[in-house]
Amino acid sequence: MLDSLITSKTRIKLLVKFFSNAGNRGYLRGLAEEFNESTNSVRIELNRLSEAGLLQWKANGKTKSYQANVSHPLYKEIRSIVSKYLGFDHLIEQVVSNLGNVQKAIIQGDYAEGKDTGTIELTLIAENINLDYLQFLIRKTEDKINRKLRVVVLEKEPQPMLSGLVVFERNLV
Repeated sequence: MLDSLITSKTRIKLLVKFFSNAGNRGYLRGLAEEFNESTNSVRIELNRLSEAGLLQWKANGKTKSYQANVSHPLYKEIRSIVSKYLGFDHLIEQVVSNLGNVQKAIIQGDYAEGKDTGTIELTLIAENINLDYLQFLIRKTEDKINRKLRVVVLEKEPQPMLSGLVVFERNLV
């Protein structure tokens, strides 16, 4: 979907990196290495996204550290598009709405860092769920989003809090 709208594969990788999780940061050489792209192609796209106001940067010595500009008017919309591109919307919709008493769903690992590796690590904080039904939902969701899904279910959140991209949270009264 996204690659039919945006022809630059480097730009797509940058959007996924920075808009899948607002806390993701990167610098030119590190991004070029991570994406296996030339520094020049990454630099061009970083400049374009920065000039558009979608990315902001901060100087750290001689290097610039980039991150998504969360105050940009299109931030939420781009994040939503990236989420749909990665399959998070289908994943959470399928798992959370049909599973039962889920308090929190946290995407961890590479996807939380904005890397599309093909495997999504999901931690569910949930009580009294049917594990057989969960396995069925995992298989069904994997087929829909064309990615592997690794799910861990915990009855209560360990301390300190799990880190990752919180994609669903239900307040319990």
